Amino acid sequence: MDTYKDLDTPALLLDREKLMRNIQFVQAYADQYKVSLRPHTKTHKMPYLAKLQVEAGAGGITVAKVGEAEVMAKAGIKDIFIANEIVGKQKLKRIKKLSKEINISFGVDSIEHVKTIEDIFDKENKAEILIEIEVGDKRTGIIRKKDFLDLVKYIKTCKNIRLKGIFSHEGHTYAVKNLDELKEAFFESQKKTLSFAKLSEDLGEKLEVVSIGATPPTIHRLPILEGVTEIRPGTYILMDMGQANALGSHDRCAATILSTIISKPTSERVVTDVGAKGLTMQKRDKGICATKGLGYIKDYSVYIDKLNDEHAIIYDKEFNRQVKIGDKVEIIPNHICPVCNLYDRAYLVSDGKVIKRIEISCRGKMT
Repeated sequence: MDTYKDLDTPALLLDREKLMRNIQFVQAYADQYKVSLRPHTKTHKMPYLAKLQVEAGAGGITVAKVGEAEVMAKAGIKDIFIANEIVGKQKLKRIKKLSKEINISFGVDSIEHVKTIEDIFDKENKAEILIEIEVGDKRTGIIRKKDFLDLVKYIKTCKNIRLKGIFSHEGHTYAVKNLDELKEAFFESQKKTLSFAKLSEDLGEKLEVVSIGATPPTIHRLPILEGVTEIRPGTYILMDMGQANALGSHDRCAATILSTIISKPTSERVVTDVGAKGLTMQKRDKGICATKGLGYIKDYSVYIDKLNDEHAIIYDKEFNRQVKIGDKVEIIPNHICPVCNLYDRAYLVSDGKVIKRIEISCRGKMT
């Protein structure tokens, strides 16, 4: 195939060698601690990459939406966890349909969820659910032990539901100040999650799955406590500027956006042909994952200063002197997960050549 520099722009590039090393690195980490790896595929939304992760040893995959689960199942993935609270009869009926073909489970954090699930599922097609525990991310999940105990007791009365396990997401680790704080936050998150597993066991509900997951502890290979059965990191496969900053290196960043220099209106200003519609406006303001600018120009050590819908604007005299109109540059995004959702396809690159075009089949699957 053509060299990647021949591609029209903007284009999402994936470095095959870096991507495969990232897959193998985290699989080895999971194997070291004898836990199952269930990567969160909302990062890339590509069945092709999900299959690479499963082939490398992952026990299944994680998704965020029912629509993503449907696409992944159609592509041949047979074990899927939806790490989200599922609300609405339409979505639950779609999950029930999937449950006849694959192993599928999903999240809850309240009795209200469970009541509707019990009405939709039946004894022949029991719902497999995991209770979410909030460990510091201040998003969804149960916080109080009493609420957890009440929920487990209620589930025990249900005929059409099986409590498979619990899960948590230590998303607050993105904002810790340093590695010592990361270690402490990860330890405390695991300890809290395991304390809820013990509460369930005390009620006579031994859990099959105790699942945790976030990329910052994973890329630092932090110790996983006994009792945890599964990890669900996502960003590690492609990485981005946030994770690169947490790691202290860009070497594992497998995803870049190829963009063309389209204008140099002044001796300082440079404009490329990708804007917020291809990079997002996202940035991280604090912690080990804090980002500078709105994207990083690889090989030039320059950051994007401003994004319009279709333009990236850089103010840098040295960069202006180094490039000319028509040149193509690679940009490492601040946050790769929403970026993948902006493209129809990605291009797998090895040794400067495009070796495969990969469809982003889960793009736009928001329901």
